[in-house]
Amino acid sequence: MAKEIRIKVDDETYEELQRLAADDHQEPDQYASKRLAADLARTRFLEAAQAFAEEHGQAFADRFGAGASSHAA
Repeated sequence: MAKEIRIKVDDETYEELQRLAADDHQEPDQYASKRLAADLARTRFLEAAQAFAEEHGQAFADRFGAGASSHAA
C-alpha cells in the first residue's frame, strides 16, 4: 500500500527537481518518489555489502588475495 509523505524544500531545490523531472518526462512528485526509492535501494545494497565484507572479508582475502598486488582474476 502506497503511503504519502510531505517534505519542504527550498526554491532552488524544487526548481532543480522540476528540471530533472521534465528531462525524464515525469511530474516532479513522481520523479522525487522514484529517486527516493532508488536512493533507499542503493543504501540497502551498500549496507548489505558492508555487512558481508565485515563478516566474510578476511576469509575472502585469504582465499583470493587482497589489494592491488594480488593476482586474483
